[in-house]
Amino acid sequence: MRKLIAAPLLAVALTLAACSGPDTGGNFAFHSPGGQTEIFYDEADRKPLAGFEGESLMDDGETIRLSDFDGEIVVLNAWGQWCAPCRAEVDDLQQTHEHLQAKNAGTVLGINVRDPNPQIARDFLTDNGVTYPSIYDPPFKTAASLGGVPSSVIPTTIVLDKQHRPAAVFLREITADDLLEVVDRLAEEA
Repeated sequence: MRKLIAAPLLAVALTLAACSGPDTGGNFAFHSPGGQTEIFYDEADRKPLAGFEGESLMDDGETIRLSDFDGEIVVLNAWGQWCAPCRAEVDDLQQTHEHLQAKNAGTVLGINVRDPNPQIARDFLTDNGVTYPSIYDPPFKTAASLGGVPSSVIPTTIVLDKQHRPAAVFLREITADDLLEVVDRLAEEA
């Protein structure tokens, strides 16, 4: 009998949660109009992300925070060494990171997801000459801080402007050309 009562109550609770109004805190809330895999935000329409932090994949005991990159463009990339598109785009992300570093404009910040063994992920970065930092987040808890970006879509790349507001979201494998066009435009913004 309890199960018969609990099921409708749970359905009502889920319906109410799904129908709740927009975030009144003014933070970024992800949505993909029409299932788009590339979403671009005009400067006037951008909203800030909530801050987040996580354990560094490469430096034991170190915490990486979004606030570590205040005033910088940050290219967030959710990746896993098990993911073929992630493997294909790692050189493009490294090229973007080097471009941003040369201009003293920002960084790429990886978020390693669904890799239960951090050593395998570390070996992947080392073998590919990756110099940008990564947070180790196997369950992708960071997705909640990213305005509800779908945790099931890997790779996901979010380009943040200097105020850490999403300017572009790519729900697909990216190329350096995709990213350089966006980061160069963001570097020009006041």
